[in-house]
Amino acid sequence: MGIYQIYLSFLLAVLLQLYSATEAIIITILGATPPYHWMNDSLTANGSRGKQYGSQLPAEGEHGHVVFDGNFTSIVSEWFLVGGAAYEVSVSSSVYFGGVLIGVISFGQLSDRFGRKPVYVTGLALEVVFAVMNALTPIFPLFLLTRFLVGVMNGGMSLVAFVLLNECIGASYWAAAGSLGSLCFAVGIAQFALIGYFIRSWRLLALLVNVQGAAVLALSLCIPESPRWLHAQGRLREAQESLLSLGRRNRRKVTSFTLCPRQKDSAHSANILTIYSNAILRQRTLIMMWVWFVCSLVYYGLTLSSGDLGGDIYLNLALSGLAELPAYPLCMYLINHKRVGRRGSLAGFLCVGGGACLLIMLVPGKTGSGPLSVLNSQTLSLLGKLNISAAFNIVYIYSSELYPTCVRNLGMGVCSMFSRIGGIIAPFIPALRFAHWALPFIVFGAAGVSAGLLSLLLPETLSAPLPETLADLRGAPYRRLEPDGEAMLHRPQAELGAFTNGSSEEDEEEELDAVRECQALI
Repeated sequence: MGIYQIYLSFLLAVLLQLYSATEAIIITILGATPPYHWMNDSLTANGSRGKQYGSQLPAEGEHGHVVFDGNFTSIVSEWFLVGGAAYEVSVSSSVYFGGVLIGVISFGQLSDRFGRKPVYVTGLALEVVFAVMNALTPIFPLFLLTRFLVGVMNGGMSLVAFVLLNECIGASYWAAAGSLGSLCFAVGIAQFALIGYFIRSWRLLALLVNVQGAAVLALSLCIPESPRWLHAQGRLREAQESLLSLGRRNRRKVTSFTLCPRQKDSAHSANILTIYSNAILRQRTLIMMWVWFVCSLVYYGLTLSSGDLGGDIYLNLALSGLAELPAYPLCMYLINHKRVGRRGSLAGFLCVGGGACLLIMLVPGKTGSGPLSVLNSQTLSLLGKLNISAAFNIVYIYSSELYPTCVRNLGMGVCSMFSRIGGIIAPFIPALRFAHWALPFIVFGAAGVSAGLLSLLLPETLSAPLPETLADLRGAPYRRLEPDGEAMLHRPQAELGAFTNGSSEEDEEEELDAVRECQALI
């Protein structure tokens, strides 16, 4: 981790995530409904204007117009999305996440084929262009179209940028970089609320937030291509030049070296069938698809469930982002702790978050309850969101370590696709409260606990060698050397006792380290 890798982390994990968060949640202010009332167009006998209905629209057959009283504008006041047209605001949010779904599917394969940098830079440039068009659109259908295109670029570009950063820094820093990006995403939510508080025109607000995106784009034009991707593609000279460039920008003395070509692998031209035809990847992918889906479903579902608190919308939005901040230092510590690791942290956060949602069933509902019970419900909901935020952070880091370099972006794209499906469904879950007030939390709780238990079936990746090809997956179990020098696969839990001959715990740990060294040598 040299000075230039620190700069790349600041660019791709800080500045970029601040901008990405803005585009992801921009509809919370752009789609806010100002106070309004209905003015009847008919005149009374004395010539005065007809009655007003407050926020209630008139009965069918009465004519009039909506008058907005707020000191800010939004797409609601622009296109009168109230009453029977109010659902169109939710449609614009679902359209965005639908675009993100398309982006994570397509950009993963594109970056595995054409490279990380060109796909990332192109996606970011197009996102800024479409976001500006979104701010200037004169009609609502065109607004929906540009929101969809912004979602495609934001989802795909963010995923590629995450992988590009990881492949330019040491694997031991992946967890820190991933956690930093998630933390800055939460800060970006609060940042957008602050900007929105001062900029009350939705068009001007939607234009100004793209200044940050344009600045990140300008800085991204000079970053190098991923040396890991170049090496995996067999482009050794370009990979060597990329590494030399990193060394020079780190102000380190660079010595000559030669890269060895990788062994031919069938995943050189990998596609989605490559993942599901490999038994190890298939199991990991199916589990991670569900985990990603649950993380998105519960995260956005809890956020929407707490959105009807009343009061200042800008303060509520800022608090919803700041409430996540304690999760990231905690998960950064736990995922690097040898007794917890990636798998244990992910399973723990999911189960605790899901359990907190299930405990809400034991708390009396809002109707007829005292202040203490409402506080308990809010506390448990906040605890659930904190844990899901931590799990969402870990799942990015963990997934990138479960897949070999040759299919890493593709695998993460497939998993992230199900995350976006969860985001599309999430707005509908809070509506289950009309059947029973606790039903949304039952769904969130059951989903969280089931995902946590399933994640225990995955391997631990802390301090494990990073897989580069599909052949590395076949060498994932520990190896031991027989007296004749032949390597044999074995399962550590089944055979470690025989291998260590009943030695002490410290000796067993030393023997296990020796096994890992043998594996690396093989």
